[in-house]
Amino acid sequence: MSKLSPRFAFALPLLFAAAPALAQTTDVKEDSVVLQPDKVTDDAPVVETLAEANLPDWSAGNAKALLAFIGNVGAEGLFPRDYNPDGLQAAIVGGDQARLDKVATDSFLLLATHLRDGRTPNAARKQWFMTDSDAEQTPLIALLTSALLSNSVPDALLGLDPVHPDFAKLKAALAVAKTPADANAIRVNMERWRWMPRDLGSGYVVSNVPEYLTRVVHDGVVIATHKAVVGKPSTPTPQLNPMATGVILNPTWTLPRSIINEGIGATIARNPASARAQGYTWTGSGKTLSVVQQPGANNALGVMKMEMLNEHAIYLHDTPSKGAFAQAARAFSHGCIRTERALHFSGLMAVMFAGRSPEEFGEAVASGKTTRFGFENPFPVYVAYWTVVPDAKGGVKKLADIYGRDAPVVASFAKPGRTAAVVISPAPPTVVPTIPAPNVTTQATTGIY
Repeated sequence: MSKLSPRFAFALPLLFAAAPALAQTTDVKEDSVVLQPDKVTDDAPVVETLAEANLPDWSAGNAKALLAFIGNVGAEGLFPRDYNPDGLQAAIVGGDQARLDKVATDSFLLLATHLRDGRTPNAARKQWFMTDSDAEQTPLIALLTSALLSNSVPDALLGLDPVHPDFAKLKAALAVAKTPADANAIRVNMERWRWMPRDLGSGYVVSNVPEYLTRVVHDGVVIATHKAVVGKPSTPTPQLNPMATGVILNPTWTLPRSIINEGIGATIARNPASARAQGYTWTGSGKTLSVVQQPGANNALGVMKMEMLNEHAIYLHDTPSKGAFAQAARAFSHGCIRTERALHFSGLMAVMFAGRSPEEFGEAVASGKTTRFGFENPFPVYVAYWTVVPDAKGGVKKLADIYGRDAPVVASFAKPGRTAAVVISPAPPTVVPTIPAPNVTTQATTGIY
C-alpha cells in the first residue's frame, strides 16, 4: 500500500483553515430517493454450441479435482448439492467420455457462475442495482478451457473470489461459525461481495449503509472515515455504484414534489416572505410549482454534494443538521447519504481528484457561490449493504439489518440458485435469449437538479 503524496499530506491541515464555519439548523430534508422496482428476473444465459465452445475433453484427473472442490465448496459459502456431485461421480466411473464432458462442464459452469456472480437470484436481492463487469473480464468458457489445458481446475475456481481482504475475513469467520444463524449471516455477506465487481479498484468511496459509515480509499488505503446518515426504512438507500464525476460546493437544492407537498408549498402560498428568508425561490403554482433553495446556511444540502449521476437521485452531501451524527443508529434521511465533516470530505475530493489547491477550495467555499470541481479521473462510489463486517479484534461483527434485506437471501439458500451464466448446447437453439441493454442516465434524467 502506497503512502499519500506529499502534495496531499501538505493539503490536509489547510482544508479546514481555508473554509468558513457554517450555521446549524434542525429538521432538514433533502432530495428523496427515486425508488426503482427491484430486479426480479435473472439474465438469460449465453448459449454456445459444442463447436463454438471447442472445449478439451475432461480428463479423469480434472474431473476428480472438480468433484473434490465441490465437496469442499461449503467453505466458499455455497452448497455442494447444487453442483450435481452424485452425477459427476457416476460420470467419472462410467467410462463414457461424452457423458463426463457434459456433466463436468455443466457443474463447472454453474459453480463458476455462483463464485463469480453470486448464487442468489435477483428476486432476493432487494434494492440492489450494482453494475458488475466481471462477466466481460472473466468469460467462463475461456476460464474453463485454460483450466482443462493446464490441469488447474481448483485454482481457476478459487481465482474467482473477490480480492478485497474483507471477503477473506468473512470466509475465515465462516469456518468457525458457532451456529447455523451465524453461518447464514456470513454467507449472505459473502454473497453480497460476489454481486459486486471482484476488484473494487485502487481508488473509490464506499458507504456501508448498515454501518452508517463512508470511507475514502486511495491506492488501496482507507485515508478518511466519515459518519453517515442514511435513508429511513420508509425511504431506504438502495445499493449501487455510480461514477463520481465532481464535487459541487455551495449547491442549490431542487426540491422533489414529495417534499414540496409536505409543507414548503403551503408556506410559499401563505407566507412567501418566510419562504424567501429560508432561501427558497420558485416558479409556477399549485401542481406546476417548482422550488429551488439557494446556497446558504439553511440549504438542506449544506456546503457540498458529490456529483454521482444515477437514476435513483442518490448522492453524498452535507447537512446543516449535525445533531444526527451523534446518534448510534443514523437512518433518518429521505434516501441520500448525509456526510459528517463535509468540509474535510469535499476538500479531499477537490485536492485529490479535481487537482485543486487547498486555497482554491477554501475560496470557493467562502464565496458562497455554487462552484463545481470536476474530477480529472472519475471513480466509483459503492453504496453497499454489509451486515457482517470485520471487527477490531480480527473477527467479525453483526450489524443491524435496518431494511430487512438479509432474510430473503437466507430464504433463497433453500431454493435453487441462479442458473449458469453460460450453457453449452449440442446445436444452436431456435431462439437465442438476449439481455436488454442497461438504461443510460444523464444529468437531465436524474431528477436531482
